[in-house]
Amino acid sequence: MKITQKAIINKLIEVMDPELNISIVDLGLVYDTQITKNKVKIIMTLTTIGCPLFSLIETQVRDKIKELGVKDEDISLDLTFDPPWSMEKMSKKGKAMLGI
Repeated sequence: MKITQKAIINKLIEVMDPELNISIVDLGLVYDTQITKNKVKIIMTLTTIGCPLFSLIETQVRDKIKELGVKDEDISLDLTFDPPWSMEKMSKKGKAMLGI
């Protein structure tokens, strides 16, 4: 099965921020996804530096991407804070869910 950007994003929409119960995509935490052969790289951020929930989010991201047939060793998550997250990065849906 060929892995597409759309398939990756659709899986990442299923990953919820554990505190806000809004998808990491709608929160604007996913900055980029890259596919090279059957390897998937996800560049993402967190709402705050040092967020203790990253390991939980990382596990959920990996599990969802593996559902596409990608092996765990072919998934890389790069955590960045450049640029830092802000509410402007949220989708309209995410903002509506928070009443913004």
